[in-house]
Amino acid sequence: MTPEQAAWFAQTFDRLVGNVGQAVLGKSQVIRLALTCMLAEGHLLLEDAPGTGKTAMARAIAASVQGSHNRIQFTPDLLPSDVTGVTIYDQNTGKFDFHKGPIFASIVLADEINRASPKTQSALLEVMEEGQVTVDGVRHSVGDPFMVVATQNPIEQAGTYRLPEAQLDRFLMKTSVGYPDHASTVEILQGSSVKDRSLALQPLITTKAVTEMSALAHTVYTDTAVLEYVSRLAEETRNAPEARIGVSVRGALALVRCTKVWAAAHGRNYVLPDDVKDLAQPVWAHRFVLDPEAEFAGAQPDIILGRILSDVAAPQERVSA
Repeated sequence: MTPEQAAWFAQTFDRLVGNVGQAVLGKSQVIRLALTCMLAEGHLLLEDAPGTGKTAMARAIAASVQGSHNRIQFTPDLLPSDVTGVTIYDQNTGKFDFHKGPIFASIVLADEINRASPKTQSALLEVMEEGQVTVDGVRHSVGDPFMVVATQNPIEQAGTYRLPEAQLDRFLMKTSVGYPDHASTVEILQGSSVKDRSLALQPLITTKAVTEMSALAHTVYTDTAVLEYVSRLAEETRNAPEARIGVSVRGALALVRCTKVWAAAHGRNYVLPDDVKDLAQPVWAHRFVLDPEAEFAGAQPDIILGRILSDVAAPQERVSA
């Protein structure tokens, strides 16, 4: 990536943040994380209370990149075919036709994903990892770009199915939207007549441009010292006394992918250790499997990560391409 390309990337990224911010007021940091997740070709898990704007953000992102958007309400009786689609025999043609499910969209909101059975949750594993679904032995691509924005309610756990660690690891990031500040809340209330602000958004770029930006982000320079820093941090998460399972190699790769997009979004064609520190929490915290005794004692992944980030020395010198 050249400096000129990095400047264009940052300008386009900021425009997208501003556009989505018209629908989700006062949440620029969360929007930046969500767009970073999309451009890093990953999926986002939002753990938040109802009514905080999760659906509006997914719709706003889809509208900003001229993409399609589907919402799947996960319930205990939802079947895997309700998500992926089903093959139906057509008597007129004498052939089996595939009817696409709601997973075939640019941005898919999987609302309250932990309310569906593990069998239905597992239907997302292939499509989230490989961008395709297999029905009756036939593979169907969901297209590019493709991002799942899944939500779960952290308050109410009755009648829910906890996401297994293998599926949590498929999500590139986990964060929360949270309630807006006072000024943003007043502005939202003033526009109470507008039911969905995302419907008024105009697309800024095409889905093809999103794919091009993702490919461009891959070319951001990452020095060996930064990669060694990420590796040391990952090793420390595995050695932490409170953790039963730390960050995997896939988790380390996920962090590197995100830091490249984060650097480009700030107009740089190289990654800094500060980029790693900025994204370690949303990319790694949900990948921890805590020891049961430590979890019972009140240990939290974000606190453990914060301690590791302060203990492991970051590279001091920046080496750019």
